Amino acid sequence: MKRHGHGLVLGKFYPPHAGHHHLVRTARDRCERLTVLVCAASVESIPLEDRVAWMREVHPDADVVGAVDDIPVDLTDPAVWDAHMAVFRAAVPRRVDAVFTSEPYGTELARRFRAEAVCVDPARTVFPVSGTAVRKDPVGCWDFLEPPVRAALARRIVVLGAESTGTTTLARALARQLRARGGIWSRTGCVPEYGREFSEQRLARLRAERPGATWSDVSFRTEDFPLIARRQAALEDAAARTGSPVLICDTDAFATTIWHERYMGGPSVEVEEVAARGGRADLWLLTDHRDVPFEDDGLRDGEHLRPWMTGRFAERLTATGRRFLTLSGPHEQRLATALAAVDALLADGWRLADPLPERR
Repeated sequence: MKRHGHGLVLGKFYPPHAGHHHLVRTARDRCERLTVLVCAASVESIPLEDRVAWMREVHPDADVVGAVDDIPVDLTDPAVWDAHMAVFRAAVPRRVDAVFTSEPYGTELARRFRAEAVCVDPARTVFPVSGTAVRKDPVGCWDFLEPPVRAALARRIVVLGAESTGTTTLARALARQLRARGGIWSRTGCVPEYGREFSEQRLARLRAERPGATWSDVSFRTEDFPLIARRQAALEDAAARTGSPVLICDTDAFATTIWHERYMGGPSVEVEEVAARGGRADLWLLTDHRDVPFEDDGLRDGEHLRPWMTGRFAERLTATGRRFLTLSGPHEQRLATALAAVDALLADGWRLADPLPERR
């Protein structure tokens, strides 16, 4: 098999899938050095920098670069070709020895780079998938996606609420119901509340120093909450990489902003910044304090604050434009309402914009 010096793989990778990765790995095996050029148009929904980051993670042995290419596609117009090539050459100025593609335009692209054209699996028999198929039906193509793409596309459902309102019970039950559907849904994850673990550890350390200490003896500092928020977001991202198209989260970084208010008496700019950076959820399910009796499990003391917290969650969810639903009634009613809301969210689809159309 002939080995090339500098190879090039070019595409939109909107989003990248198993067929793209097969092409890149094939090219890398046949070249001393490989450049992957990610081209994105401004009308597309997934930012260029995200696609570049995903490709770099999956292919650390390739040189992945990106370029914005808003030039219309017309494979019959030499002037349009010239305009595209100006974008390509600005991004990849080094001499190219071989161009690897699975597309019919590969021959002309290689000719314009004065390189050899190498066609890889044009019939897509190895991985029967395309970017168009993924954009239309991410769920049906889920197994063709790598972890960073799954993390970006997974629909994240956050269950949040005041103390002792059934958030953990509901989150776990919702994940179980989705896993029971089988198939790809059997991998549906449920991210636990890190704040709970943090609180348990703090109480345990205090009791090691002061036997007999109770929850009322525990104190929090403002700097605790950004740590909790960042850890919660990290757990969420890790779970989204390996799960199904839906991830259930027992609270999130946004909820931590309200918990900071509850314990510290006011907002935290740092926690809000963490929540803004990690605000990837698609639906928030707010558990009402009514219909759920307060249970003191040794880490709770805020029964009198439950109405305020429920109202504050609803107020901030509304003010920040987050899609949310308040769950009331007994557990079975709440679970049924939550499942219907998740199904409605999935029915909405991912609504990824079409790329620039090809002129005919």
